[in-house]
Amino acid sequence: MSAPAIRVSGLGKRYRIGERVRYKSLRESLSNAVTRTFRGGRRTEETIWALKDVSFEVAPGEVVGVIGRNGAGKSTLLKILSRITEPTEGRVELHGRVGSLLEVGTGFHLELTGRENIYLNGAILGMKRAEIDRKFDEIVAFAEIERFLDTPVKHYSTGMYLRLAFAVAAHLEPEILLVDEVLAVGDAEFQKKCLGKMGDVARGGRTVVFVSHDELAIRRLCSRSVVLEGGTILFVGLTEDAFSRYRASRHDPAFSVDLRTVATPVARITNAQLLLGGHSTTEFVAGQQPDLVVTAEVCERTYVSLEVLVRDENSRPLLFCPLGLSGCGQYDLAPGVYRFKVQLLLPQLASGRYSLDLILAEANVRFLDYVEQALVFVLAATALPATGWVFRQTRGQGAVLLDVVSSAPPEHVSALPTGLLRGPL
Repeated sequence: MSAPAIRVSGLGKRYRIGERVRYKSLRESLSNAVTRTFRGGRRTEETIWALKDVSFEVAPGEVVGVIGRNGAGKSTLLKILSRITEPTEGRVELHGRVGSLLEVGTGFHLELTGRENIYLNGAILGMKRAEIDRKFDEIVAFAEIERFLDTPVKHYSTGMYLRLAFAVAAHLEPEILLVDEVLAVGDAEFQKKCLGKMGDVARGGRTVVFVSHDELAIRRLCSRSVVLEGGTILFVGLTEDAFSRYRASRHDPAFSVDLRTVATPVARITNAQLLLGGHSTTEFVAGQQPDLVVTAEVCERTYVSLEVLVRDENSRPLLFCPLGLSGCGQYDLAPGVYRFKVQLLLPQLASGRYSLDLILAEANVRFLDYVEQALVFVLAATALPATGWVFRQTRGQGAVLLDVVSSAPPEHVSALPTGLLRGPL
């Protein structure tokens, strides 16, 4: 049996809160040492473990995903694996040349041209000049910057800069590739192109560790996944099972602002809950219509509308309801605390887990507050009464069942020629 490409044993990384790492002069070091002596020793410092007792293995040629909430320790793990950061405790064994796509654009010099930066960045990432020459045209074509190749990158748009940086890094050929959220660069078409390139890397038999919040990308590329929670391993196993454990760990009925993506001093959401029959709950059956109650604090006089977006268990947007734009309610509110109450008229949804994005907005003008996945709810088994068929969330059948009011019987066009009914080919 071959040795693993990556072996992580008892890995831990500790940080001191508020510590700034900088170079000190000899005079400063001696002065600080004397000061500590007269103060009776070293002062107590608050620490936090970004990773603690993390252990797992990755086989050669395996593609493994790393998933978890923000702050779970995913990026810290990859920085240790790529030797950017040293661990506080534990051991990492890497068997093979390592390439990393952690900081897209690292090594680019703004005064140099795109052509010069390809060679510079390629050398920093471990490519030999002959290897860069061989891949040069492919890198340029992938980045789509042919016209601007001899222009200093300081004149590039952000999208052009990121496309070139990814193109250089993605065309490495290491035995082990570490990837952290780089598929989010560029527009939607280029993201698709990046994902395709990552698929080629995976199918090429290279060992890949892939960190991403994109569940579809993880499912597509990774056979196994590691779930991190609070710096420790929650689960290691098949990707499908990993996401089940991850979702179960996030099933918290309480309102959460962990993913507040827009915040202004004008207004903010302070609480929210789903009610059924006047009681707070996060579990429903098909056909029930819960009330959504949102509490908001308005700090400046403004027009406020509540907007709601429903996501499926893969975090894909399903349904959007902008109350202000639909004419159901945009209000001129003075400073104060307000409670919005709306009834959710959900369509025929598949059984499974859903989440609600909650948004305060000036309709068609701007967002005042945006909290992604602020509430989570679970819909119990959905069955069609006539057939008993159970409709569950799947990639093949989706999550929303279209309601067809009526359908006409099939129209008879012509009979099949008898010669076609002789039997199977």
